[in-house]
Amino acid sequence: MPHWPTTPLTERFGLRYPIIQAPMASAATAELAAAVANAGGLGSYGFAMTPVDRLADEIAAIRRLTNQPVNFNFFCHAPPVPDPERDQQMADRLAPLYAAFDLSPPAGPAAAPYPTFSEAHLEILLPALPTIVSFQFGLPPRFHIEALKAAGAFIIGTATTVEEAVWLVEHGADVICAQGFEAGGHRGTFLRDPAASEIGTLALVPQVVDAVRCPVIAAGGIMDGRGIAAALMLGAAAVQMGTAFLGCPEAKVQPLHRRALHAGTDTRLTKAYSGRSARGIANRLIETLAAHEAEIPDFPLQQHFSRPLNAASALRGSTECLQMWAGQGAPLLRERPAAELLKMLAHEAAALLA
Repeated sequence: MPHWPTTPLTERFGLRYPIIQAPMASAATAELAAAVANAGGLGSYGFAMTPVDRLADEIAAIRRLTNQPVNFNFFCHAPPVPDPERDQQMADRLAPLYAAFDLSPPAGPAAAPYPTFSEAHLEILLPALPTIVSFQFGLPPRFHIEALKAAGAFIIGTATTVEEAVWLVEHGADVICAQGFEAGGHRGTFLRDPAASEIGTLALVPQVVDAVRCPVIAAGGIMDGRGIAAALMLGAAAVQMGTAFLGCPEAKVQPLHRRALHAGTDTRLTKAYSGRSARGIANRLIETLAAHEAEIPDFPLQQHFSRPLNAASALRGSTECLQMWAGQGAPLLRERPAAELLKMLAHEAAALLA
């Protein structure tokens, strides 16, 4: 292995490599996070969709597999505003798709499938003494941040613009994850409309590095050693890679989704699945709602309407309505066990940096 330079984050957390596996709540497993952590990177687990009463059990499962630092990630979105009229519009708009999959439209008003980060999460998280806690869509209230820091946690905030990066630092973030437009899954945008925050990784990272006095993580479109080396040369202290780890057997990914990643199919930003802008592989559901995003219920209420279609697609072996998050670098995916992939990525990047 060529010589690997240290960065503020490798030194702070005792990492062998400045490579972070993205939290990816829909694909997260304790096995994936632990495999990356044990191999010298920073493993992550997305708890956004984990019921509060299962949070302690999931943390325990991770810690049975690794004694290394793991990044615990949460959403801190504004609670959604119910809108029965938009619910009915969405049910009507998707009626042909429900019929195609022999489904009845979801009954009753749309209900949020999971809450934003709250006092209930904090009460369970604090006794666990987390090393690293990261957030999407801004940060929770300041007293939550102060309580986590008092328990020894390091706070990572996700920014899609320089303005967001500065805001996050002012409100308690210790590290900024600069998420470029290329990234798969949900956009971390929280200060502006996502359409006004579409900046690529190559342009965003050096601007954020220059704007804040803390370590910066580069995210979005990074799939191999070339991307890692480029990000570090731009001033990043680490990279965060999500789509690159979707080919690992430890990740929770539908086989149809994995095949689509390799196919190089177009990715789109869409609100079709959750009500919030996220990048995924285009399909019939995304196309159906592309011109009607103003009608989509607030995040995450839209999942009341998309989840039955996603499940039916998976059962039928169809990608028509299957949720397939993916970054723009998806065709560069390599299927390897997580530890093997991490070492391969580190070797490639170190050779280029040398």
